[in-house]
Amino acid sequence: MKFLLALAETHHFGKAAERCHVTQPTLSMRLRALEEELDLVLVNRGHRFEGLTEAGERILAWARTLLAAHDGLQSEAANCRGQLVGTLRLGMVPLAALDPMQLIRPLNRAFPELRFALQSLSSERIIDGLNRNQLDIGLCYLEPLDATDFEVIRLGATDMGLLHDTRFFTFDETTTLDWSRLDGLPLGLLTKGMHYRHSIGVSFRRHGLDPAPVLESDSTFQLVQAVGAGLCCAIMPLNSGIEALSEHLRMVPIAEASTQAPMGLLMRRTAPRSALAEQCFAEIRTLFPESDDMPKA
Repeated sequence: MKFLLALAETHHFGKAAERCHVTQPTLSMRLRALEEELDLVLVNRGHRFEGLTEAGERILAWARTLLAAHDGLQSEAANCRGQLVGTLRLGMVPLAALDPMQLIRPLNRAFPELRFALQSLSSERIIDGLNRNQLDIGLCYLEPLDATDFEVIRLGATDMGLLHDTRFFTFDETTTLDWSRLDGLPLGLLTKGMHYRHSIGVSFRRHGLDPAPVLESDSTFQLVQAVGAGLCCAIMPLNSGIEALSEHLRMVPIAEASTQAPMGLLMRRTAPRSALAEQCFAEIRTLFPESDDMPKA
């Protein structure tokens, strides 16, 4: 099942074998053995990987659940022995107003044997991943959420600033920018349809502006690359730690700029819920003051 999951994620027999630390013939042989055991064809084979069959996609969903349950069992057993080991699966929306290291660093200090798997996903996919037990903790917008199903640590709205490279753009960093200052600037923005982009669009329209971005991307990394290349500036969350990626990057706050929906950290209420997730979520709660502000560094 691990081999099947690796193949589905890499779309390449050689890369899947490398990820699983086996030879490609071994991976192929084990997958055929799984097919024989289930009496199903799971993989479309040609000169290269051509995708999973319909049956393969359905079996893959069960494989994910079983592997997650196996990891949870191992973590639970370790917890009974007084240890906290395993992998904490975190899902975060792109451009969250929270540097993920503000969570991972203190958790790593508290639980040094813990490993972390961090994914960048939409709020809808994070909520679905929590419901399917494919994620342990999620950071997302609370707007589409039925909070009765989750433990929630509310973070409030996300304040925004203008990210720029000082080699190409100069702003007075002691002041706050008005939206009018952004008019005519070359901007890089997230792809339309993403929640953060929607909030930016609402703010532009409220101030009578209609930006024409020089670059759109669903990747935060690519937006930061474009800023570093001098192609544009970008509207990014304050307190996200992005400007620390380079000595040339700076962030200037924008007046009256915040996302429309509040954000929060989530953990599912119902079983199966691992001791690993529960202890980490309890530790995260200690990082937040009663006022629902951002966590202490």
